[in-house]
Amino acid sequence: MTTSSSTKTLRVLGFMTGTSLDAVDMAVIETDGENIISFGPAGEMKLDAETRAIVEDAIEDALDWERDEEEPDSFEDARMAVADAHLAAALSFMAVNGVKASALDLVGVHGQTVLHEAPTPDLPGRTVQLIDALSVAEGLGVRTAYDFRSADVAAGGQGAPLAPVYHAALVRKSGLCGPVAVLNLGGVGNITLVRADGDLEAFDTGPANGMVDLLVQSRGKKRMDEGGKLAAAGKVDQAVLAGYLAHPYFAATGPKSLDRFDFSLDPVAGLSLEDAAATLTAFAAEAAALGVARCSEKPTKVVVCGGGRHNPVLLAAIRERAGVPVTCAEDEGWRGDSIEAEAFAFLAARCLLGLPISFPGTTGVAEPLTGGRIVEPGEP
Repeated sequence: MTTSSSTKTLRVLGFMTGTSLDAVDMAVIETDGENIISFGPAGEMKLDAETRAIVEDAIEDALDWERDEEEPDSFEDARMAVADAHLAAALSFMAVNGVKASALDLVGVHGQTVLHEAPTPDLPGRTVQLIDALSVAEGLGVRTAYDFRSADVAAGGQGAPLAPVYHAALVRKSGLCGPVAVLNLGGVGNITLVRADGDLEAFDTGPANGMVDLLVQSRGKKRMDEGGKLAAAGKVDQAVLAGYLAHPYFAATGPKSLDRFDFSLDPVAGLSLEDAAATLTAFAAEAAALGVARCSEKPTKVVVCGGGRHNPVLLAAIRERAGVPVTCAEDEGWRGDSIEAEAFAFLAARCLLGLPISFPGTTGVAEPLTGGRIVEPGEP
């Protein structure tokens, strides 16, 4: 993709809050909606326990929310709490980095996912990301793009993953030649293949960090398996692993998407914490390797981003199974902890410019589709 010299460069602040409920990630990029012109500052602010508890209540309610019911009251509480967290994070980040609101053309906020249900032959998909975008726009005094997934789901798409068009921009900026795969290890893993001809295909590979996080939290330990230490001390239960991999999701071709609650912890309930962590980590690695194998062109390399790349046990297991060279984002000069925040800054620009953010090969939508909504400060 190329741009003309008359195309306006937008300076955009993007946000992402993942399913780990760990932090608000922020990044500034300059983009014309097609290419990354430059990278601005990036950072994060940890979520406080009160905000996390409010969001966790909404997630619990979302799991029981029937389609014919009014949305749970907890959703509105979470919208405001997530917006307040974004505002606090942004104001601190902007002050530290000398970013003035008047210098921003746009803000892009993903919001907090509390529900994602992929479409089935019988039911349309549902996806819910909670944030009060108007509060963010008014608090910063900058127009704000949000609600990036709904249009795709309404058009019959999976609503995920949405970062592939940004992954492609990163690949181009780095001078990499396709086919190249980008593997994001968040709560759920997803893979983007930038084909040799530049076309995109993408899908969720399976659980990544999410199941291990839930395991550790459910057993009263920390919020995650720091450094993969629990997994390293355990032994993989091959029968349980085989049971997970027999799920029909892995036999399906993409585009396809998952929620982190689509797989149960019940199969590892009888295992020690260490063995359960080892088994779920192996599951994440096997799922990622299956994703690489399902790419229509064998990638010359897989570039790993997202929080899971900090887990050496998971990363080593993926390298062992992938069958192609595996590098980390930093090896390519990318900011591995900021890519999703950068992506939603990029998607916000594309939303403003009316450019597509999802594609037949990434979400299964019938034709390239723009998405997102924009709210201006002061709108009723």
